[in-house]
Amino acid sequence: MARKKSGIKGLVIVVGAFLLLLAEIPTSVWIGIGVIAATWPLIRSWNNSNPAVPVPKAVLTGVAQVSSASKTSKVERDSSEEDSFARVPVASFSSSGFSIPKAPVGHGEGLWYPSGMSVNVGGIHIPGGMFYVGSSLKTKFHENDPCLIDPTKSVASKGDYTARQTDYWSSYAQISPAARRTYLNWLCSGKKDPDADIGFVFLYFYGLERRVLLDGSKDVTARAELPLLGNEVRRLIGIYGQKSSSFQDYASGLLEWIDLSNHSPTLYNEPVPELRRAWEVPVYLKLALGQTAMAGVGVPAHIALAWVRFDPNSRLRTPATRCAVEFATLFETKYREAFSAGLKLPKNKTKLKLVYRPASSAFRGFGEIKLSFGETPDVSVLTGPIGQLQKIAEAATKELEPYSRYLGRTKNQSSGSALEGLLQLPFKLWPQSHQAYLTDIKSRVGVIGMITTQSFQDLLAPLGSDSNLSRDKVQSLARVMESLGIAMEPDVLGNAAIPKAEDKVILFPIPSGEANHRDTPAYQAALLTLQLASAVASADGEFGESETRHLQSQIQAWIHLSPGHQQRLSAHLKLLVATPVSFAPLKKRLDTLPTASKEAIASFMATVAQADGNVSPVEVKMLEKVYKALGVDSKKVFSDVHAAASGTSQAPTI
Repeated sequence: MARKKSGIKGLVIVVGAFLLLLAEIPTSVWIGIGVIAATWPLIRSWNNSNPAVPVPKAVLTGVAQVSSASKTSKVERDSSEEDSFARVPVASFSSSGFSIPKAPVGHGEGLWYPSGMSVNVGGIHIPGGMFYVGSSLKTKFHENDPCLIDPTKSVASKGDYTARQTDYWSSYAQISPAARRTYLNWLCSGKKDPDADIGFVFLYFYGLERRVLLDGSKDVTARAELPLLGNEVRRLIGIYGQKSSSFQDYASGLLEWIDLSNHSPTLYNEPVPELRRAWEVPVYLKLALGQTAMAGVGVPAHIALAWVRFDPNSRLRTPATRCAVEFATLFETKYREAFSAGLKLPKNKTKLKLVYRPASSAFRGFGEIKLSFGETPDVSVLTGPIGQLQKIAEAATKELEPYSRYLGRTKNQSSGSALEGLLQLPFKLWPQSHQAYLTDIKSRVGVIGMITTQSFQDLLAPLGSDSNLSRDKVQSLARVMESLGIAMEPDVLGNAAIPKAEDKVILFPIPSGEANHRDTPAYQAALLTLQLASAVASADGEFGESETRHLQSQIQAWIHLSPGHQQRLSAHLKLLVATPVSFAPLKKRLDTLPTASKEAIASFMATVAQADGNVSPVEVKMLEKVYKALGVDSKKVFSDVHAAASGTSQAPTI
């Protein structure tokens, strides 16, 4: 009995020792044994199907080789990126392995897909990039960003992006599978269908916001993308801005942020980009104006114009908006006249900053998102400078009122380029081709002294008009020409008849700085004398050179007239030679002359008739008519003609 108890006691000691031995075996060894036991049937099956390859010793000799094989398999897996599966050997032999699928694209940390990069999500190939893809992209409250395209979320087989399927603050993770399909379809189609629901546009816009505001604040690569992101926002505004004022506001704000994130230190010297009128002056303009104050330079004309246009307290009237191009030119001209060096702005205490209010709910908790500009002042709060610009704007607007009314009557903006419309504008606003034409005429008359056109129509044709202009329009053209120093005969501003299309027109220079008053008695008397003389000279059917020379010398002898009057009378004489006036229309004008002037004119008519050395019976009859109209005894005709022939007559002083 004692021997039996002794045997049992020994057995217990052996078993206990064995258990203690087992407890000393490392956990990694037990794991290796477990792996070998689990894979042994597979190894035997593989060995049976491949009798030429012996069972590896690693299976029989322990776990260390398994650990080593695991390291080898990782290297092999990393070196084969193009395989859709990784070959993971069970042990140290490399001729066999098991296929373990890679993680699907986009799983894990959300990644930004830049412009031009494509991705497959839900069986849809999405080109173009500019979105985030992944299963994790956290916000401040540890939620996924609503813009994140999560491939782990289910996607329906079809969807229509023209139908409303999103909430006000939509999120890719929270919308329905059908809405996800719809959104992916819109991305796939190029993000450009104007009929797309604006909710999907916002969902895409959230990603652009994150890239600009978050990534752009700390990532050099993201900052380098800002111009591309800006172009994308502009593209979206062009398609969807009119569809949603809310999207227009958010997108315009983000675009402003992008444009000013890397601004020029002299924005005031650059063209003003496309801006939108809002409840305050755009920050771009505020910055440009503030830079002029910091630099101590005057505000350039184009910046001053933009300030007036975008200042919410400056209400431009219809002429300034209907005739926007003409208003801009006229405003800048008047501005330079008022401020040759530009309006100087003071450095006030209010500092400039740009505050952006994001559309995406991902920015909750971030507080005020702002862009600062150092010590640059916000001069838009000053009332004095903008008040001065408003006065210039009103003066330019008033000058455009006739042209604006003309456009309003015609209801056709293109008609403004017709001569009838241009005559309502200051000459400096005419097209360059029209300005060049009249400037060339000015140069020619300055050199030649006097030009005779083939016809009135020849004068009008280069200005894009025919001769069917009303009297007031022809007079307007004459005023424009006289403002350039070009005068015209017939003198339509002096109540002469409007020339017909085929009538000749005389162009000549006006002496600089001389007021050419047409209503002085001396000039009117001389003009009437010249017209009567032409009627007498042409009575025999021929207005000869001798008569023309005689009359021209008489004009030069009237030294009581101004050089301008003498120049116009010479041009009028040239016109009379081509188209003499008849006597009948002149008779009424003779009654207003004093008696002494009438007798002097009658005597002068006799010298004109005698100028060619031959007084025909027809000329004698015309002289008798003139004498009678002047109230002078017609019997004096023969004595006056005789005196003229003998050279004893005196030149009349009119």
